[in-house]
Amino acid sequence: MTKRTSAKYKIDRRMGENIWGRPKSPVNRREYGPGQHGQRRKGKMSDFGLQLRAKQKLKGYYGDLTEKQFRRIFAEAERLRGDTGEQLIGLLERRLDAVVYRAKFVPTIFAARQFVNHGHVTVNGQRVNIASYRVKEGDVIEVRDKSKQIAVVLEATQLPERDVPDYIEADHSKMKATFVRTPGLSDVPYPVMMEPNLVIEYYAQN
Repeated sequence: MTKRTSAKYKIDRRMGENIWGRPKSPVNRREYGPGQHGQRRKGKMSDFGLQLRAKQKLKGYYGDLTEKQFRRIFAEAERLRGDTGEQLIGLLERRLDAVVYRAKFVPTIFAARQFVNHGHVTVNGQRVNIASYRVKEGDVIEVRDKSKQIAVVLEATQLPERDVPDYIEADHSKMKATFVRTPGLSDVPYPVMMEPNLVIEYYAQN
């Protein structure tokens, strides 16, 4: 379980954006940051500040990954051929917890990590309980039979606030999804603008 599970909305407040597009986010009511100094007028953010915030936003969106995890994924994206920013998004979207979340088997990315860790998911018929497991194109992800009636699963499939993206084929009657292809930045339905180019600049200088 991530240490941020009970404090996910603090990430929204810190960023000043509703990064998951959730109707209950406090940012919908209060756009200033958390804490006693949250309402102070903000000055113009430096280039470093913009880069840092872009990194924190992307890292937070995927369940507030640790810096070590995120840096390792970034290093791998750098090694791959093609645009590093696009490769970074592709690697993040191939995480099993991200696919479970995208398929609408659970309501939040934090719930997805817990759901996978507790052994409720199979990949190609084999149980996988590692949230960072990387799926491949064509992999079939399914909720185990004994887990299909869990209330949080039944509720998640009915959520109107987000749709299953076209790089995942989901069948909610069978609680099964196929990872069709690795998406690029423009394919991913982020509720807010993500800027992997600023993440690249951040790591280039730090």
